[in-house]
Amino acid sequence: MAVAREEELYNPIKKYYEQLGYTVKSEVLHCDLVAVHTEHSETIIVEMKKTFNLALLLQGVERLRLNSHVVLAVERNRKKSGSHNQRFGDLTELCRMLGLGFMTVTFFKTKPPVIEMLCEPGDPPQRGIRRKKQAQLLMEFRERSGDYNVGGSTGRKLVTAYREKALRCAHALYTSGPLAPREVAAITGYSRSGETLRSNYYGWFDRIERGKYKLRPEGAAALTEYGEVIAEWAASVSSAP
Repeated sequence: MAVAREEELYNPIKKYYEQLGYTVKSEVLHCDLVAVHTEHSETIIVEMKKTFNLALLLQGVERLRLNSHVVLAVERNRKKSGSHNQRFGDLTELCRMLGLGFMTVTFFKTKPPVIEMLCEPGDPPQRGIRRKKQAQLLMEFRERSGDYNVGGSTGRKLVTAYREKALRCAHALYTSGPLAPREVAAITGYSRSGETLRSNYYGWFDRIERGKYKLRPEGAAALTEYGEVIAEWAASVSSAP
């Protein structure tokens, strides 16, 4: 059951902290909710929004200048609609990185709201560096001969290192006619030419007999489409002794 106003989050969150021994008051120096523990005087600021957005995040960062314990609270919509509603794991990690707490409130028609504390203020990030992905990133960067894409673009075919190497195989077949994989490898300097020809990921190659491949019209068209990508390499091959 989706709430109509963010104020509906207040009472469930207030009861949550009161059950933990806090005294709770609203709208203290423009903070949505302030909770002070009755025994050890720990103070928590909670900022609430119906959905997670940049305004809420910036508000939380600003509140860290007042108090070290700040929690962001949003509704968890059971209908799972909304751009962020499927990414609570990512949002939780973001809050951890900023030192913020993060909680969700789920509302029901016939039972009380349920609060889930996804992270406490000051919890350390849980996701470390992905070493394998980092190595893949650097490998892809080094294997590309140039910068043939436009950052931020969508709906366009990316020029990857694999596509470049497939284009080199296509150029070898275009200029020399049907070849064996080892001959393509010798021309291109790409030791895995045979795998690229056999997998035929882009549909550019035809196996005409055992151990011999030719270029399909689609491959020739790709050489024209990606002429800029292959031009420098093709020139170096043509000028080789």
